[in-house]
Amino acid sequence: MGTSAIIIGVTIDSLNGLVHLFGILCWMMSAFFANFWRDPDRAIPSDEGILVSPADGHVMFAKRERATGRRPSSKEMDDSKIEEDSQTGTWYPEPLEEPLKFSTEQRFEAVKEGEESDLDVWRIAIFMSPLDVHVNRSPLESVIERMEHRVGKGRKRGPFLPAMKKESENNERVRTVFLAEDETRIEVCQISGALARTIVPWLSIDSKVRRGQRYGMIRLGSRVDVRVPASKFKPAVISAEDKNSQFPKGQFVQAGSSIIFTPVKQ
Repeated sequence: MGTSAIIIGVTIDSLNGLVHLFGILCWMMSAFFANFWRDPDRAIPSDEGILVSPADGHVMFAKRERATGRRPSSKEMDDSKIEEDSQTGTWYPEPLEEPLKFSTEQRFEAVKEGEESDLDVWRIAIFMSPLDVHVNRSPLESVIERMEHRVGKGRKRGPFLPAMKKESENNERVRTVFLAEDETRIEVCQISGALARTIVPWLSIDSKVRRGQRYGMIRLGSRVDVRVPASKFKPAVISAEDKNSQFPKGQFVQAGSSIIFTPVKQ
């Protein structure tokens, strides 16, 4: 369209330059979307026990957390313990019996120093700007055990807060649980942003994936959160909350090639 507009403006009538301006805008939009849809090959690390980033972007934070609640089962919906939140929906105020199985969405809170336990998780949040590659990759060799779509309470879709805000973790999202051969489970949550409103899984439950294999994407700006057992892994990144002058926005990581977790020595 841009090329056609320029040709029309040159050969017929430019309408005081408006046709040329329209053509240039079309070219700019084409360049933006060509950049957005790029999907470069990556060198996948072969180090034993590590986890690679599932997304391109800057590390917002790395937090040690513990489950304090979970989504209720149908039988628990009438229980007097049920808690309602206008933003995040319905919760049962007890974690799963085995929280590290991630069998349903759980509510987490930060763990205070000195109160750590083997049931804690580490969460790394990665902000993906509209200029980053938006193809997501598996953090480890595994099988996709679970995949579920979540939206805000009472909504068919949404909410859609800017992805760089911490509150955006309650945006529309797809939660995927990867099961490794040693029974370790990793939870990856693809979260939509103010612009990104379409999460596209390319694989399904029971799909086998290699470390760094593509499994989906989020269109336009967005965010990806990764939760791992704190007893087995430790973060290997610098986040924006670390206030490192070399990484004011947090370390930039690349899907499939950047190591974000290393194994804890037993």
